[in-house]
Amino acid sequence: MKQRSAFSRLAWWFAAYLIAVILFGAWVRIAGAGAGCGNHWPLCNGDVLPTAPQTKTIIEFTHRVTSALCGIFGIGFIAAAWRMGDRGVLRAALWTMFFILVEGFVGAVLVKKELVVNDASVSRAIVIGLHLANTLALMAAATLMAWRAAPLVVASKHVARGLFLAAMGILVLTNMTGAVTALGDTLFPLRPTLDGSLLAKVREDLTTGQHFLVRLRVIHPFVAVFCAAFLSGVTASIRRGYAADAAMRRLLHWPLMLAGVQVLLGALNVVFAAPGVLQIGHLLVAQLLWVSCCVSYLAMGRR
Repeated sequence: MKQRSAFSRLAWWFAAYLIAVILFGAWVRIAGAGAGCGNHWPLCNGDVLPTAPQTKTIIEFTHRVTSALCGIFGIGFIAAAWRMGDRGVLRAALWTMFFILVEGFVGAVLVKKELVVNDASVSRAIVIGLHLANTLALMAAATLMAWRAAPLVVASKHVARGLFLAAMGILVLTNMTGAVTALGDTLFPLRPTLDGSLLAKVREDLTTGQHFLVRLRVIHPFVAVFCAAFLSGVTASIRRGYAADAAMRRLLHWPLMLAGVQVLLGALNVVFAAPGVLQIGHLLVAQLLWVSCCVSYLAMGRR
């Protein structure tokens, strides 16, 4: 039992580390440091260790190192799960490692194809969206790994999870549109709309002469509001079914609260022209919301 508990704690720490790496990856984009190592991968400007690096090279190389550590940790979790002898935990660890490898592959594609810095191609938008989807899959696998070892909550009853799973699917699509919107905000900076010119700006962005990334970024707020409303409604309904289960009610409170916070942060990003700090905060809450949904989904069903 102690072994499972220790494994679960380490797995949760790893999930937190993954979030930190994801946020750092967003900072690489915001700082325009994606080409800090040139189009070399896994080497950095042709070297194992960069010599006389510039600031952007340091940022990109640091991100690569922190990402590579995820693979080392993933191997460690597979070995630990094998020794523990739990097939469910081992499968979750293997899935976690698989998505880590896919994450590295996508990162390599971005670098080798030079889909970084000022590239505003359709290819980059597609790869960025898929990159975010894989990131969510990785976070789900890491959460499952920690949960299988030692569930945080044991529900008093099991409920149908179909609608909640559908809401999670919409959440994935919302995050993918958010990734494309963030790319557009980086390449085509907004101006603050504190003077009430928001509607005029939206109309301007939708004109046919605008770049496709500019025209697309108006979609995300509408998708996000619908997602938050649908997720909140489904979660609130399920939560009412756990009227006598205080632990589940507390757990299901998190998706409700984080969905509201995420909508607020999204609105602030629109009003204040998506500054880097707000983008990072928005992405952080998105990851926490996703993890809270994964944990809630696992708690509702059988282990």
